[in-house]
Amino acid sequence: MTIKVQRLVNVAMVLLSWLSVPLLGSRNIKRFLPASILILLIEMLHAGYGKKQRWWVFYNKPKSYLFGELPYQIGPFLAISMWFLKWTYGNIKWFILLNGITNAIFAYPITFFARKFRYYTLVRFNNSQFFLYFFYKAFLLYGFQYFFERLFTKRKRKF
Repeated sequence: MTIKVQRLVNVAMVLLSWLSVPLLGSRNIKRFLPASILILLIEMLHAGYGKKQRWWVFYNKPKSYLFGELPYQIGPFLAISMWFLKWTYGNIKWFILLNGITNAIFAYPITFFARKFRYYTLVRFNNSQFFLYFFYKAFLLYGFQYFFERLFTKRKRKF
């Protein structure tokens, strides 16, 4: 994949994700954004560590975080986190199932096509480890949202 095509894919990934966010509604954005941002920050830290450990490599600009992990994180990762919470919060079984299916699609077929089109490839991770790398964050995301719900619900009752 050329650098121009990679930039186009990155921009499209971010724009399409963020065009869907207003459809959540302002109430849901306010409700689910704090937990989604917190899990995004954790993902950014883990991705920085993963890049140093060479768990994966982006073909074009492999040293550039801006063209590698960042578009995925601020685009689909953040938007999908909010959407999944909106659709399934209150039913952890559905939340885990939906996250598991999505992470499996990302870890297996999307990673296969990314390698085939020379976007990124896994180096020191296999597909199952890559799946687990994302899947455990679903539990953290749900836990953060549960914590925020409890925290803000208690505050509202006191006043």
